Amino acid sequence: MSQLIISVGREFGSGGRVIAEALAKRFDIPIYDRHLITEIANKTGMSPEEIEKLNEAPNSRLISRRVRGFSNSIEDNIAEMQFDFIRKKAESGESFVVVGRCSETKLRDFDGLVSLFILGDMDAKIKRVMEIYEMSEHEAKSFIEKKDKKRKRYHNYHVHMHWGDSRLYDLSINSSRLGIDGTVDYLEKYVRARIGE
Repeated sequence: MSQLIISVGREFGSGGRVIAEALAKRFDIPIYDRHLITEIANKTGMSPEEIEKLNEAPNSRLISRRVRGFSNSIEDNIAEMQFDFIRKKAESGESFVVVGRCSETKLRDFDGLVSLFILGDMDAKIKRVMEIYEMSEHEAKSFIEKKDKKRKRYHNYHVHMHWGDSRLYDLSINSSRLGIDGTVDYLEKYVRARIGE
């Protein structure tokens, strides 16, 4: 198989991470998501918890600035380290799945890239988040909105097109329609069609 890179963007509560993990298993390729946190923690000497707190967090334009391409913002530097990590993996010819990290844009010049965006109906996302995080309906809705707002700000800070805009992705799919397993089955067929299997 030639190089395959599956980029998965997702709304919080849509099951995007679970779908990405399932696709990685079906294509027998590694997945890069939380692993990036550990990798960067090892490089910076920070703890994974500290990196996690800053991960996918946009910095404040008021207090951050760039000088000769370097930023005084730790959030910016962590983001750049993640973009650099996935780009080096792609340049090495490795096949992998990557969750988030603006990968649909950062890796768009690689022929093997298949970019997906997973969304879901709000009621289905609320139900899922209530079950996973043991939250009330109100807490789950608020949590989803907060997480998606953070992802949107992060993405739109680092990329000129808007997070979730269907023109950024090869395929956007609502996981509420087919369920998680059905969505994985559908996406597997789509990816196999794309790579000519």
